[in-house]
Amino acid sequence: MNRKSIFLIFFTLVINAAFCQVTSYQFDPNKIDKQLSQTMDSLYREDQRYRLELTKFEKEGRTREQLDSIRSIIKKKDHANLVFAIQWIDKNGWPGPQEVGFQGVQALFLIIQHADLQTQKKYYPIILQAEKDGKMLSSNVAILEDRIAVREGREQKYGSQIYYNAEQKKEYIYPLADLKNLDTLRRSRGLPPMKEYKKDWDVNDYEASLADSKELLARSKELNGNAVP
Repeated sequence: MNRKSIFLIFFTLVINAAFCQVTSYQFDPNKIDKQLSQTMDSLYREDQRYRLELTKFEKEGRTREQLDSIRSIIKKKDHANLVFAIQWIDKNGWPGPQEVGFQGVQALFLIIQHADLQTQKKYYPIILQAEKDGKMLSSNVAILEDRIAVREGREQKYGSQIYYNAEQKKEYIYPLADLKNLDTLRRSRGLPPMKEYKKDWDVNDYEASLADSKELLARSKELNGNAVP
């Protein structure tokens, strides 16, 4: 076997009290279904392109009309991507990186992550099983769990869900279930420390904005899962 022609991406299964922690993958890119992988890569780019543009526009203080225009595009792209993803997963099950590549797995995860609450809850057990099978990063599962919690009006465990305050031009964290043990919880699912995830993370800022965050959390529950970028 020509070592130069094979790029191995390693995966580690760390046994925890309740689950196997998947922190990375191992697969041979030469054996991936290239056509399927290209399709999934395209879905990944479609999912991310306009979200990145929306984030940029928000920070630039663009007009409501400009922001709504981008959100409308995101909604249409999400719907088309979700139709494809659901049909594929329902027929073939959840793929591993050996089938669709690392970015292909990420594409399907992001599509579900950006879907409506009902869809997220439907496919969460499948994604959880994929983690147990070594086909899904534990960090991704944690992020989905946070997203579902926030949409249901519950405090998040891992601090992955952020909202943007346009007036202050600053990002804030939705309410946390256990602030004291946040980094321990993040580490248990393969997530980096909060200070690495959010460079301006400050406990005092978080606590000062907590009243507003709780109000937004209650509003999120009322919206009951309308997709957010």
